[in-house]
Amino acid sequence: MTSAGPRLVIVGGGVIGAATACFLAREHGISATVLERDPSYARASSALSASSIRQQFSTAINIALSRESLAYLRGIAEEIGLVERGYLYLASDAGRDALVANHATQRALGVDVVLLEPAALRARFPWIGVEDIALASLGLAGEGWFDGWSLLQHFRRAAIAGGARFVPADATRLVDAGGRIAGVLAADGMRFDADAVLVAAGAWSSKLVAPLGVDLPVRARKRDVFVLESPAALPGCPLVVDTSGVWFRPEGSGFIAGAPPRGDEADEAPLDAIDHGLFDDVIWPALARRVPGFEALRTSAAWAGYYEMNTVDHNALVGPLAGWRNLHLACGFSGHGMQHAPAIGRGVAAMLATGAWHAIDLAPLAPDRSAPLLERNVIG
Repeated sequence: MTSAGPRLVIVGGGVIGAATACFLAREHGISATVLERDPSYARASSALSASSIRQQFSTAINIALSRESLAYLRGIAEEIGLVERGYLYLASDAGRDALVANHATQRALGVDVVLLEPAALRARFPWIGVEDIALASLGLAGEGWFDGWSLLQHFRRAAIAGGARFVPADATRLVDAGGRIAGVLAADGMRFDADAVLVAAGAWSSKLVAPLGVDLPVRARKRDVFVLESPAALPGCPLVVDTSGVWFRPEGSGFIAGAPPRGDEADEAPLDAIDHGLFDDVIWPALARRVPGFEALRTSAAWAGYYEMNTVDHNALVGPLAGWRNLHLACGFSGHGMQHAPAIGRGVAAMLATGAWHAIDLAPLAPDRSAPLLERNVIG
């Protein structure tokens, strides 16, 4: 049983909040109170993620987060159904230089990745069309996918076993006590007093801190995912990111696929409004061109979830919020929160408990960073 310790309130019981509560209990003996507005997680990004992990980023901090998180995921591989088949990035002539630059960064940081010319790509994956491919990048180890719901439940169970309280509550206001946050108010009038508060409310974090005069560039951006059935046999198929921006990977006996949305993005677009035209006009033509065996595929289902998109640089906002002595953020992950949850949760727990980061210095993700930390390798 953990000690009472400081009163730590976490707003958001998704994978980031749950992971932080888990490590607070496990490594620091602190029982956090976690406020989650939807305990069913029916519309939570954590429950609707495609749940993949890669090391093929363009920034050192994201690569480090992937490496630490992967070590944790491997330790619970059977529990979460971890599959390591790699990511395959395809580049046309226009994207070749960026792929080479990313490769240099990745190799310098120890990522097991290889560049493949078209002939080598076709030899490794005979089922792929290479006519318009200039270069490809393949992760040889340490990349793949897993069941995100199982990871969320893993952290939630571990946190509760360590003394954390998960409370169904819709946090609506942070109580400003002149440079510090005294507590969190919920929609039903409940108040949760706090010595420190972590806002890990995904895309809705910006609304919670806005009354404090803080303008977070974090927005809810819908992403559609399509479940595919196809007789095509694709031995050794990794997660493939096409030159068009379309991505696909195996899932069960079939595949799933997605792509950046068409046109201008709206904030908080309804999740039940699946853009089937995106599949018909963009995804299916790209898949049929890239994998001839996909000409006979069909969709059997679809779902949508929100990216908590940092519209400035597609990187997370993590750490103490400048001007507030006890207010911390962990949001804006822009599509890679699920895969980085183990490392982020452990690091944020250490900061909350000790005032210092864990093994990875998360200062590059500071909410008040002076310049954008641009991530070039973004999957839409």
